[in-house]
Amino acid sequence: MARELTIDETTISEGSDCYVIAEIGHNHQGKVETCKELFARAKECGADAVKLQKRHNKTLFTQEMYNSSYDNRNSYAPTYGEHREFLEFDRDQHIELQAFAKEIGITFFSTAFDMRSADFLAELDMPAYKIASGDLLNIPLMKYVAEIGKPMVISSGYGTMEDVIRAYDAIMPINPNLCIMQCTSGYPAAFEELNLNVIKTYREQFPDIPIGLSTHDNGIAMAIVGYVLGAQIVEKHFTLNRAWQGTDQAFSLEPGGLRRMIRDLKRARVSLGDGNKARFDSEAAPMKKMGKKIVAATDLAAGEILTMENVDFRVTEEGLYPFEVDSILGKKLVDSLVIDAPITLEHLKD
Repeated sequence: MARELTIDETTISEGSDCYVIAEIGHNHQGKVETCKELFARAKECGADAVKLQKRHNKTLFTQEMYNSSYDNRNSYAPTYGEHREFLEFDRDQHIELQAFAKEIGITFFSTAFDMRSADFLAELDMPAYKIASGDLLNIPLMKYVAEIGKPMVISSGYGTMEDVIRAYDAIMPINPNLCIMQCTSGYPAAFEELNLNVIKTYREQFPDIPIGLSTHDNGIAMAIVGYVLGAQIVEKHFTLNRAWQGTDQAFSLEPGGLRRMIRDLKRARVSLGDGNKARFDSEAAPMKKMGKKIVAATDLAAGEILTMENVDFRVTEEGLYPFEVDSILGKKLVDSLVIDAPITLEHLKD
């Protein structure tokens, strides 16, 4: 079966480059201009898409949670609800960001954290929807988003295989345009908890959809490992400055890191090759300086019988390969040879 998904006219397949989502989340710090700069830098780095998050905070949280104290270095307001509201963009700001993303040529979509937010994004005709790990058990939300009919990308952090299968079974009859992402919901995630081999497990369990990786680790190498294991989409948090205020900043990639990660993902695709072991023309010149042939170990007279004592393996362009030595031992030389002279079949008598 073809593992394909098309997001905003870009088809993600087994043969395509890895699709990279720069997860901006709330790293924009509530500023549209900062968000635009993040979009632009992500595009410069080669990302395929940028992603934000949308919450209808007053109904997403209980009143107690909304009004709870939130006093730390990453807070933008004294209560958790006000903190979240500070980081939300309204409709006009979303439209402005959509226009900017279209202008620079990068796909922009969001995570819908609730049904009201899904409606908000649907009115803006978002090209895809992300479902966060926190909603892996929220089948009603996933079905609601599936009905919109756009591609869905689901993270599976803090989930079991049973949870992931339940989500797959709920969505696929409604909307088969799905990608399931291996994810570990640590912020940052410990390397020993990334469990990247789950990507292979997902590929076996779900042979008809693309599998991806959303990773919160500090670095770029694990994305490449995930791609080699079969992840067709990679999502990494992105910022302009890891020292900025905000919970996600510290484990996000700055432009240099995102650029290197995308570069290495592209290199990984071409470097995997077709699996057929063969010689390349580029290897010929180096082998002239490294490849050994069978030569005379000393001056040899015509009529002399070849033994392991009077042949050697030395770097030269002409002659027989070392693996052919057994075929010439015990044979008689037709001609005399000086030391280092390549031994060929023409020099031998059957």
